[in-house]
Amino acid sequence: MTNLAVLGFYLLIGFILKRSGKCPDNTAEVLNLYVIYAALPGVIFSKVPGLEFSADLLIPVIIPWVLLAFSAVFIFLIGRALNWRKEIVGALLVCVPLGNTSFFGFPMIEAFYGSDAIAYGLLYDQFGSFFGLAIYSTVIIALYKDQDERPTVAGVFKKIITFPPFIALVLALLTKSLSYPDVFQRLIESLAVTLVPVIMIAVGFQLKFRLPKGSKTPLAIGLLTKLVLMPAVAMLLLFSFGFDNTLIQVTVFEAAMPPMITAGAVAIMAGLAPRLSAAMVGYGILLAFITLPLTYEFMQFLA
Repeated sequence: MTNLAVLGFYLLIGFILKRSGKCPDNTAEVLNLYVIYAALPGVIFSKVPGLEFSADLLIPVIIPWVLLAFSAVFIFLIGRALNWRKEIVGALLVCVPLGNTSFFGFPMIEAFYGSDAIAYGLLYDQFGSFFGLAIYSTVIIALYKDQDERPTVAGVFKKIITFPPFIALVLALLTKSLSYPDVFQRLIESLAVTLVPVIMIAVGFQLKFRLPKGSKTPLAIGLLTKLVLMPAVAMLLLFSFGFDNTLIQVTVFEAAMPPMITAGAVAIMAGLAPRLSAAMVGYGILLAFITLPLTYEFMQFLA
């Protein structure tokens, strides 16, 4: 709970800085770029070499795609049954399946499981959430937004292979058996320790809480699906593995993360119910401070 409180204070700092008027409007963007280009690669190079490869490592790679397919079909069917507008369905199809598994997930994993467990979260995030953002969200935007320019396979592929954390992950896997020079080791360790505070302050800076008029039901169903139903499905899928395994717990924990900030931004820029998309992210993060500890405690009970 102490670690969780510290994360809450980081979030509050970002929220206050935004409303103080002392910081430029692009402060969150600058902080996000620092995380993507420096802090996150530092974590990857410091944690991935310690991974012991086994078939179990496929679990955090496969589960996010199973949950993405499940949640997308579920939202589509609910939207059709309740006769939601096209833009609302499109917004939830982007925001619900894609969780905040790095910018919010890594600090939460460190708070509940320790920094070494972030390596499992990296697999879930890079091979699940990031690929989902690059591929799945691109397809959804193309289907639900009226636009002349359609995404291409080459464009999506370029987006993936030029993403700095993905490049760092590939390099870390290729050099896993090597010993880093002392200078590089000190560099990545110093960058890694900045990840949590910078991420959480950036998240706090971007929080928005305007409740979209007439969208309370989609908001409630979307958040219930993301924060409760998806981790419940993950637990059912992984029940046979047992919950005394940190990898299994981290996989479920990542499944329980609130909607991804970047996914919300993509939906907003595409014109898919912008206020609903912003509310999904903002209220999702606040509620996650309640649902994630409950998810953690429930897994400890099962273990």
